[in-house]
Amino acid sequence: MLRVIVLSGAGVSAESGIKTFRDSDGLWENHNVQDVATPEAFERNPELVLRFYNERRKNIAQVKPNEAHEELVRLESKFDVDIITQNIDDLHERAGSTRVMHLHGEIFKMCSSADKSLSYPCHKNISFGDIAPDGHQLRPYIVWFGEAVPMMDMAEQLCKMADILIVVGTSLQVYPAAGLIHSVPKGTPIYLVDKNPPSVSLPNLKLYNENASSGIKKVVDSLLSA
Repeated sequence: MLRVIVLSGAGVSAESGIKTFRDSDGLWENHNVQDVATPEAFERNPELVLRFYNERRKNIAQVKPNEAHEELVRLESKFDVDIITQNIDDLHERAGSTRVMHLHGEIFKMCSSADKSLSYPCHKNISFGDIAPDGHQLRPYIVWFGEAVPMMDMAEQLCKMADILIVVGTSLQVYPAAGLIHSVPKGTPIYLVDKNPPSVSLPNLKLYNENASSGIKKVVDSLLSA
């Protein structure tokens, strides 16, 4: 089987009703990202940060995968598919995708504030004073701005094995994730789906200037009929 690597971003989740800071001038659910998505914010006001992610967790549990998620599952009938997502929701998994790597963390996990490798499932609120087994405050298992992306090396290795690359719903402006598009082998066909496509000039690039669901359906139909 040919290996398809999918880089997915906020535009995929947005069609399920999940809001992101990308579409609102640096605000995420009416909060400045510097107040809820940095280690400094957590040190400064942990109660606010925990409350913010508790609400995100509650909201994400109530939404459903959309057609873009479902179409990517359909690809697995003919291709070896790995999804590398910048999204913290679990909609790819709920749709049925079998191999999903979360670069920026997962909302339904929590971890020790001292050691993110100590992570645990989380389907409840995290409160200030909730302690991990190592004695430190629990926090959302999220890669905040200014933190290292622990899965980055593995993501780069996956991209180096790509026969086909699909990029959907991402601005390609958040690094280091944006650099993954340059990790695929030379000559790899690249399909880019975004209603506000980033300005990139790459060989073998086919652009679908539309939303994630309609664009991904066209890409999947094309690949499955080839």
